Amino acid sequence: HFDKHPLDLLRIFRVAQKHDLDIQPMTFTWIADKAKLIDKAYRENPEANAIFMKILTSRSKGPETAARRMNEAGVFGRFIRDFGRVVAQMQFDMYHHFTVDEHTIYALGILHKIETGALSEEAPIATQVVHEIQSRRVLYVAVLLHDIAKGRKGDHSVLGAELAEQLCPRLGFTQDQTEPAAWVVRHHLLMSNTAFKRDLDDPATIETFADQVQSMERLRQLLVLTVADIRAVGPKTWNGWKAQLLRDLYNRTEEYLSGGLIFAGREREIDKVLAELKAKLADWPAEDIEAHLERGHPGYWLSFPMAILERHARLVRDAEIEGRSLSVDFRVDSWEAMTEVTIYVPDRAGLVSQLAGACGLTGASIGEARIFTLKHGKVVYVFGVQDSEGGPFDQPTRLARLTATIERVLGAPEQALAALKTLPPHINP
Repeated sequence: HFDKHPLDLLRIFRVAQKHDLDIQPMTFTWIADKAKLIDKAYRENPEANAIFMKILTSRSKGPETAARRMNEAGVFGRFIRDFGRVVAQMQFDMYHHFTVDEHTIYALGILHKIETGALSEEAPIATQVVHEIQSRRVLYVAVLLHDIAKGRKGDHSVLGAELAEQLCPRLGFTQDQTEPAAWVVRHHLLMSNTAFKRDLDDPATIETFADQVQSMERLRQLLVLTVADIRAVGPKTWNGWKAQLLRDLYNRTEEYLSGGLIFAGREREIDKVLAELKAKLADWPAEDIEAHLERGHPGYWLSFPMAILERHARLVRDAEIEGRSLSVDFRVDSWEAMTEVTIYVPDRAGLVSQLAGACGLTGASIGEARIFTLKHGKVVYVFGVQDSEGGPFDQPTRLARLTATIERVLGAPEQALAALKTLPPHINP
């Protein structure tokens, strides 16, 4: 049958997808045996490419199951030759749990879930903007190709964009559709790198990012692809703080691209924050309140919610009154699946690397990190830690050990000794 009707090698997956049918094992074996019929002429056949695009962009059932079946039968890698190069290709890093081909197929499934609203609670902004995207075809092809050049010499994002420029016309894309697909593939790490590694309270960060993105369509495409990509990396790679950072970057960039001022009314907002903080600290002497307000600066006041600013204020004041050279505070955030650690210490060279080392010694993994040098030369360093399973680092004994290790690494041995006395003997460092 397939010798006479080779297009059925693709069409059978489309029919099974459309009608939610299984493929019999014997038929599956025949398909795998006849996959060699997919040659250069087959790949360039417009009808074959049209069938493939229907599978990839199906609204009703989504592409994940069909793509996985095609991959297992060897049809996917024969039809998209460059995809065949990443089949079963391992990713040797601490984040990815799947091979490149499985990660890509999983990401396509997550994209469909975003589009159907199945992830509205975990990714509300992506769920909203995915329906504002002008071209679903561009988005689905970009997700398909975003890691297709993994394992080659050179930047896989750049090489992937070059492959997109070659493949998209074959899939029926016009030049106006090919260019945005290639752009998204080339820049598919831009949004996560900016959100997780840059200061989003710095106007220059938003301006630089917006200048690279240039349009709302690209911004929406990037956001949805980024969410699908992160969630497809492995279990527990998506959490509340990543969602919040991406949401903040999206909203601020949208405002910038819409012609608004990024920090319109910034001074008024600061005045409002300081007035509210004064009210929260009403139990303090007036001179202590003024002394604390003098320590801060605009970037710091606008970086935290009021509850955190109040916690910091009390931590700082207690440290100053007691003459402590180091103070450590914890706040477990179950929604963001992390424990927020706040350290108040005099600024010095190598502080960040020392704190990272202390976390590593106790099995804590640092996610989000922000450091603010106050006007009097001391630092408020806030970072989120998770355990090896991607959950909050919240067991009391582990927190005590982390405190002791930080204090020992930063040179406060008398405080480290006191903290260590609270630990059971079998977990003393």
